[in-house]
Amino acid sequence: MELSDIQTFAAVARAGGITRAAEELNTVQSNVTQRVKALEAEIGTVLFERHSRGMTLTGAGKRLLPYAQRMAALSREAVLAARDDGEPKGPLAIGSMETTAAVRLPPLLADFHRNFPAVRLSLRTATTTDLVAGVLEGALDGAFVAGPIAHADLSATSAFREELVLVSTRRWASLAELRAGTPESGPTALVFRTGCTYRQRLEQIFVEFGWPSAARFELGTLDGMIGCVAAGMGVTLLPRAVVERSAMSGSVTIHTLGPSHARVETLFIQRAGHQYSALKGFISCLKKDDDVIAA
Repeated sequence: MELSDIQTFAAVARAGGITRAAEELNTVQSNVTQRVKALEAEIGTVLFERHSRGMTLTGAGKRLLPYAQRMAALSREAVLAARDDGEPKGPLAIGSMETTAAVRLPPLLADFHRNFPAVRLSLRTATTTDLVAGVLEGALDGAFVAGPIAHADLSATSAFREELVLVSTRRWASLAELRAGTPESGPTALVFRTGCTYRQRLEQIFVEFGWPSAARFELGTLDGMIGCVAAGMGVTLLPRAVVERSAMSGSVTIHTLGPSHARVETLFIQRAGHQYSALKGFISCLKKDDDVIAA
């Protein structure tokens, strides 16, 4: 069983399709398809169900996935351990939610680069679900995700505390006006793709407000999200710090929510026991940041 086939299988499972998996692996779609077919032929069973919206795991694929994740992670960790002589250097793959990357990480990354210039750090943004999978599979050495996270194979450090707010066009000056002035089905929910914790929370809020059937519209960037809100397309849920620092903050209304919806902790997760010099250096910069919460 080729490790590259296993890694490709895990990427397709995480991405939900060939196209996105190929983009993540920086290869062509035909190569991804070929490797998946080769693995299915070797195992002797179908691992994915193909449909118009992408690919989902079969029962066999679901049983294989945790083994594939451990194999991929152990392979990366073995290489890094062999190369680690105690000096932080070499590659370090970090993941983050886009909101955290936009507001919280620039000073942290700059500090890390000043202190450890020999480390080649790469940053990938994704949803919490995809980031957790990336860390478990070894594609990422660590990631900033929305808590809480409970997994036996992961350890977590509390990093930042965010206040989530509902964001609407300036037409609605208060939350009461928003709830009274929108259609019975509710406003359109502007969200990131499935797997985003903030999306899940917004959908919970909509259910409590009596809008379970409200339309969803997926966007891929923060600027696009806030711009669509300002244009009156719908409402979204974002950290207050993200909205207030946006160039379009004056074009939207920020609605404060109760503590049960507003409070969220950003965690830095890594595989339990996965420690080497470059990652230790990154965590040392994280823990000395003024915004970091004690674990």
